[in-house]
Amino acid sequence: MAVKIRLTRTGRKKSPSYRVVVADSEAPRDGRFIQRVGTYDPKENPPRFLVDEALVLRWLRKGAQPTETIKSLLKKTGAWKKYLDGKREKPAVA
Repeated sequence: MAVKIRLTRTGRKKSPSYRVVVADSEAPRDGRFIQRVGTYDPKENPPRFLVDEALVLRWLRKGAQPTETIKSLLKKTGAWKKYLDGKREKPAVA
């Protein structure tokens, strides 16, 4: 079972807002998910992206793959850099 961090659409017609969720990669876009970790509202000025950084980092360390959109949003907030720094700090076990 591959796990992804992705967006699910909420909101009215022509007024989208999104939830950031951890879901099975085979589940439908707006279907079942494992855990909700944040929100994204692109219609606000500037767009609002709120995530629980600790949860996102925990899921990334467990092997969850972010979609391209989520990855770019995480880079803008600095969470992706924290994830990469955490991966580099681990010493290799011989």
